[in-house]
Amino acid sequence: MKKADEIAKMIDHSVLHPVHTDTDLKKGCEIAARYRVASMCVKPYAVRQAVEYLENSGVPVASVIGFPHGNSSIEVKIYEAEEAIDDGAKEIDMVPNLGKVLQEDWKYVEAEIAAIVSVSRENNTLLKVIFENDYLPTDQYKIRLCELCTALGVDFVKTSTGFGFFKDKEGHMVTRGATVDDVRLMRKHSGEKVRVKASGGIRNLDQLLALKEAGAERIGTSATGAIMEEALSRFGK
Repeated sequence: MKKADEIAKMIDHSVLHPVHTDTDLKKGCEIAARYRVASMCVKPYAVRQAVEYLENSGVPVASVIGFPHGNSSIEVKIYEAEEAIDDGAKEIDMVPNLGKVLQEDWKYVEAEIAAIVSVSRENNTLLKVIFENDYLPTDQYKIRLCELCTALGVDFVKTSTGFGFFKDKEGHMVTRGATVDDVRLMRKHSGEKVRVKASGGIRNLDQLLALKEAGAERIGTSATGAIMEEALSRFGK
C-alpha cells in the first residue's frame, strides 16, 4: 500500500463519543467526504442526518446498534437495525450481548447474531460484529466468536468499540482497543469471506499500517484527519 487514497478506503470515520453533538457530526461528515473514506460510522439517531450531509459524496453511512455494551434485547437490536437501514445506513456495526458471551451461552449469542444477519441480508447491508476484546479474558472467546460469525455469514469481525474501559493495576480506567495480536488471531480463525475490522485507540498511520499487515481490511477511527494528512505527506495521493 503506497497511496493515501487506498488508505482512505480502509477507514470507517467514527463520530460515536457520548458527548458528540450535531456540530461534531457535521464536521465528521465533512472529513469523511473530504478524504472519501470507506464509510461514516455514527450513532443510530444520526443516520438520516449523516446521509443528508454525505449526499453525492460516495461515502456510505454505517450505524452502530446495541452500542457500546450489547445490552439491548434481540428484538430491540432488530428494530435498531431496521430503523437504521430505513434511515439510509448501508452498514451495521453490532455489539452482541457480552454477558451472554462471557457465560458461554452460545445458543443465545448465535440466535442474536443470526437475527441481525437476516435483517442485513434482506436489505443488502454489510454487517460487522464487535467482539469488545478488552472484556474477553482469554482468546477462546474470540476464537468461538470468529467461528460463529463465519458460520452465520457475517461480513466483518471487529475488535472493539473503543469504549471497553476497565481498571488497570493502579485503579485508572483504561482501554486497550485494537491490537496486532488480536487482529492476527481473528484473521486466523475467521473464514476467507469474513474480513477483519480493527477499532479502538488507532490514532496514527503507523498503527493503521501495522494492523493492516496483521490482516485488518477496515479501520475504525476518529483520527481520520491526522492519519490521512500523514499518509498524504508520506505517500502522496
